[in-house]
Formats: sequence, C-alpha cells, structure tokens
Amino acid sequence: MAPIAGLGVWIALPLPAALLDRPAAQSLTIEDREGVVLRTTRAGDGSRASWTPLADMDPQLIQAFLAVEDRRFYSHTGVDLRAVIRAATTDIQHRRLMSGASTITMQLARLLRAPGHSWTAKIAQALWALRLERHLGKNEILEQYLNRVPLGQGALGVTAAAALYFDAAPDHLSTGQAALLAGLARAPSSDNPFVSAERSRQRRAAALRRMQDDAFVTGDTRRRAEAEPVVAPRNGTPFLAPHFTSRVLAWADDSGSVAEGTWTTSLDVALQAELEGEVRHTVALLADREVRQAAAVVLDNRTGEILAWVGSPDFWADTAGQVDMVTSPRQPGSALKPFLYGLAFDRGFTAASVLPDIPRTYQTSTGPYQPRNYDRRYHGPVLAREALASSFNVPAIELADRLGAPALLHTLRGAGFASLDRTAEFYGLGMALGDGDVTLLELANAYRGLANGGVWRPWTWRRQAPNESAGDSARFISRGSALVVLDILQDPVARIPGFGVETPFDFPFPAAVKTGTSRHYTDNWAVGVTAGFTVAVWAGNFSGRPMRQISGVTGAGPLLHRAMLDVARRYNPGALPSPASMGAVRVRVCRLSGERAGANCPGTDEWFLPGTAPPAGNCAWHQAGGRISWPAEYAEWESQNGRTGDIALAANTGDGTPGRSDSLRILSPMAGDKYEIPPGMDPRYATIPLRASAAAGSVRWFVDGVAHSSARWKLQSGHHAIRAVGPAGQSAQVAIEVR
Repeated sequence: MAPIAGLGVWIALPLPAALLDRPAAQSLTIEDREGVVLRTTRAGDGSRASWTPLADMDPQLIQAFLAVEDRRFYSHTGVDLRAVIRAATTDIQHRRLMSGASTITMQLARLLRAPGHSWTAKIAQALWALRLERHLGKNEILEQYLNRVPLGQGALGVTAAAALYFDAAPDHLSTGQAALLAGLARAPSSDNPFVSAERSRQRRAAALRRMQDDAFVTGDTRRRAEAEPVVAPRNGTPFLAPHFTSRVLAWADDSGSVAEGTWTTSLDVALQAELEGEVRHTVALLADREVRQAAAVVLDNRTGEILAWVGSPDFWADTAGQVDMVTSPRQPGSALKPFLYGLAFDRGFTAASVLPDIPRTYQTSTGPYQPRNYDRRYHGPVLAREALASSFNVPAIELADRLGAPALLHTLRGAGFASLDRTAEFYGLGMALGDGDVTLLELANAYRGLANGGVWRPWTWRRQAPNESAGDSARFISRGSALVVLDILQDPVARIPGFGVETPFDFPFPAAVKTGTSRHYTDNWAVGVTAGFTVAVWAGNFSGRPMRQISGVTGAGPLLHRAMLDVARRYNPGALPSPASMGAVRVRVCRLSGERAGANCPGTDEWFLPGTAPPAGNCAWHQAGGRISWPAEYAEWESQNGRTGDIALAANTGDGTPGRSDSLRILSPMAGDKYEIPPGMDPRYATIPLRASAAAGSVRWFVDGVAHSSARWKLQSGHHAIRAVGPAGQSAQVAIEVR
C-alpha cells in the first residue's frame, strides 16, 4: 500500500515550476555556401514555434487530431485502459512493442518530461499523464499539445506547420489540410509533404477516414478533401532548393539536432537555379517522348559537398512534385557496369581482355537466362575496353558470371550503394545490368569514388573548410583499376560501336561518361565525371510509365551535357589522372585477340597496369597472309555471321597502312546484313561504320550510287547498295537491308 500511497501523493503535488512555460521562440535559417538565404523555418510572427490559443484554432483541426490520436480524449483520465488492453494484446502477439496506446496527454508528457518509446518510458509517460490530468483541464492539455507537437521539417506545433506547408494560419484551414497535419504526428520526419508527398497523401487519407468514422465529416467532404493538393506554393518567405532544404531538415529531425540558428550549406544557389532550368527544359523538350520528370545532383569530388540538387522539375506540382528523385531508389541499368569492370581489373582482367559477345544461356536460380544487347545484335569477341565503353550487355553478364554475383555486390556496397540491401542470389547476374534499385545520390557519389582513385567517402550538405573532406573513407577497388575504368569512359572511339559518332558526350574538357537505361525504358541515367566534380542526372516518369524512343544518348544524355557545361563555367573540371600515374604502360595489341600485335594484326595501343601486359610474341589468332584462326567458342558465331575465316579486318594493320591483300573488300557492312533501328534510339544516332581493306583515307564510298563522304552512314529504311572504290580504281559492293 505504501508505494501506491506515495504515488498518489506524487500525483497530487503541484506541477514543477516553468513546466508549462511556452517554448522560447526559435528560428532556423538555411543559407547557401555564399550566405544567400535558401529557407527559413520562422512562422508568421517570426518564430519557429508560435503559440496559438485553442479557441483560435480551426475546429476541424482539433477534430482531426482527436480522431487520429485520441478519440476518447474527453472521457479518460490520461490513460485509456481500453487502448492499453488492445495494444498489449497486439504487442504480445508480435513479441515486440507495436502499439503504445499513447493518449494525447501521454504524448504531452513525453514532450514535457518523459521522452522515449520503450516500455519504461511508456510507464513514465502514463504516470505523468495522470499528474497532468490532476492539475489541468482537458482544453489546457489539448492546447499545450497542439502547440508543441513536432510535425516535421523543424516545425513545432500546428501554427508553424500550417505556415510551413500551406502558408496559412491555424484558424483557417481546409478539411484536407487539417487532416494532413493530424496525420503527420506519428511520423513527422519521414511522412511530411516535403519528404514524401505520397506518404503524406496516405496519412491524410487515413485521418479523413477516422474523421468520417467519428462523424466529423461526411463522405462528400472527405472525397473533396482527398482531392486537395498536398502542399500549396509559398508567396512570401524564401524557399529555394526545396528538395535539398527539405532533406536537410529531415536529416536534422532524424538525428535529433537542434534546428535553430543559421546553417551554412554547401549548395551553390546560382548553379542550382541553372540546373533547375535545365531540368525543366529537358522535360519540355521530351514531352512528346512521354518524359514527364527529370532530376540532377552535383558533387565536389574533393570535399564531397553537394553543389546542386534538383529532385523534380516542379516542387509545387500537385501530383508528384515533392517526389525527390535524388533519393528515390530506381533501377540504374548499365550505369553500374564500371564497378563490375573495376572489380574485374583487380582480379586480373585488363582493358584488352577478350570477352565473348555471342549467344549464351546461363542457368540461374530463377531459370535459364540469355542476355541480349541493346541493339539486339551479337558482336563476337570484343575487348573489355569496347565492351564497357559501348555498354554491351552480353559481355557484362559473362564477366559477372566469372567473377560471381557476391563479389560484385560486395564491391557495389563498398562504393556506397546502401540501397542494394538484398542478397546476391536475389539480384543474380542481372545486377551487372542494374537489376537493383539505387539512388541518384548514391550513383553520383560512387562515380566520385572512381575519380578519387577507387575510394568511397561520404558526401556532405555542409560547406567544408579549405582542404577538408567529409568523414571516413573506404577503398572499393584499386586506384590503378579506377583510373583504367575512367580512361575507358573517356574514350570516344571505344564507344562508337555502341553509340555512334554523334553523341552528347563530347566536352571541351576531359570527362568520363556513362549512361544507363532500366528495363522497359522507365528510367534513363547519365553520369559525368571530371577531376573536379561529378554530375548525375535522371530522366523518366515517377509513375514508372515507359518512355518512347528514348535511350541514354537521347534522354538523360543531353541534360548531362548541358549540366556539365553549366558546372564547368563555375568550377574547374581539371584533368583526370592517367593510368601512367600508377606505372601503367602502353602496349600495341591486336584489336581482335587482345594479344601482342603481330605483323598481320589490326593494332591498337592499350594501357596495362604493372605486371599485366601480354607476353611478347605474335598474336595466335592471325596467321600468315592475314587469315584468322578462330578459337572454338567463336566458330559457330563466325559461321552464322557469314565470316569466312579470312576476315578482311586483318588486311589493315590499324595504323593506316594497307595489309597484304591486293583486292579491295568491304569490312563493314557485310553482304546480306540486315539492320533495325534499336527501339528507343534517336535515328540520328543509328549509324553503322563504313570500313574497307584499304587505308581509311584512300577509299571513296557510294550509297545507292550517291557519293558519301563520312566514315559512318545513318540507317534508312529499305534495300541499299554500298560500294567502295579504292585508290587504284578497284571496287567492291555489298547489298544490305534496313527495316
């Protein structure tokens, strides 16, 4: 009896002095790196937590909180025994704390004296709730709660939240606005409109259902409220870089940081404005291709500072403006391939390793899997450099199969792709082609890791001091492999087989570029890396609706090109380090076999890290007279593709010197070739090379009898005759078909 009596005495004691004092007026100003105000969390009277008497609040607002948080508020004494019994039953069934049965009075106790969500914290809150109910009236408790409840983005109380989300006062809110504020009380940092419009919409819908159940609104009123915009555009105080500043405040909420004072961020508001314009311009240009959304993020490579962050074309759009594609996970397509090749180079492969681009079926846990290339063709034996630069799928899957999906997943996680949180078996070999959701911010920071020599470092939203970088670091691939990967991604010649000559990836400064397109053409990505900065962009549809006739070259590519130029005008791109800085050497190799080039080989120079160069000696694939001795695995492919074993590619040494064949032969296209413009590819980039067995500059080309001066021909529907005339007047002709 003594403990109970003591508890009764404690409850009867007067409340501590200053317990119910109104919180000091706090304010937070978020600035860009030069002190330009991006956003302030001040309410209408200049404070972050403005106090409004209960009598001055909209009745619908009070009804919404009662319906959502505590429908028996006016009948219990601080602890709702019916809710406690129901919650205890649920918690026992799930063997963990699922529902705490907190009343509004208990929540006020948590805000005033007893923080936490554990069982012990719940007991303390219940005791304090009994004490509050002993000394305060119901309306006093409700007023205290509504003026203190956190509602996300640093807003404390309904006054600050109404001003923040709706630019309105708490005495004049719509039904939908009142329901949304009530719905935020349980998850303010993650479900507020500035972080997730969809989750806010769901919270509002649940609140409206509760209000209808309690007869606060009719069915018609509820349906009209559900159709309201989630947020309303602001007209007064600054609200720049809305996705970025919303994330900053969400991170502060999650970390428990005190959101007051002035925070200087790393954002460059002038660059931000330029990229917001580029994103809107991209969506306008691609509207007829069913592209409705785009996003971009820029990182400083040395410090990890976020320089620009554009989550959508229009933050204030009614439907999906608050969706932030910088942090929303989606499938990145081929944009993950550089990390696969970086791992391969660490495992003994080189940029001259030959990979098979031929039909092959892989047995996986989900059944047989036969990968296909974007252009629906197979290219035979290809060097790793060309396979990566041209983004061929089939060699990437072969490489992933040899290295193993667990090793690839380990490398990707080391590069910072925390969103890849499933098992390697779940992702399978398709992980090499981007069959796993990642965020644009993760992608940008991982490519930044390549620029930093294969070392991951965290990004930061705060401006760093000179010569300072954010946080710890971790190596995910060797520096030498990272530099070789970047060298390949800078190589315009190596990407020609996959993308053609005309692409948006030529810059007036050194830059490594990679694109990615998800399955069904729902997401389009492009990343550009310089020594100084990394730019990552996305184009597509938040809804997952496929785009029409869009590829990495035509969708995200032009946006990346303009964004890179915008950034380079403000920040020095610098020069990416050469593999030579790691002791790599250039060796002449055969373009077909990757071995040391012999007298009969078409040669090319390739980088080799120390100890990886092929041994001296003639290429085993090329015999005297230029004939090819095909390895067994390519024999069937060679036969099906009409090759004769006397491939004329060997008749040119690759350095402009004619080979040993006296007759002129057309190497590309081959007689009888049939072409289709790849789905989604802009016809401007659907080209094929024109090559013959004579020196490149000495051949004249004719297409359907009309002289053609370029070394590539843009595909046109129909049957065509391609003729080559050599320096001595000899000629050759092939017939092809384009569908």
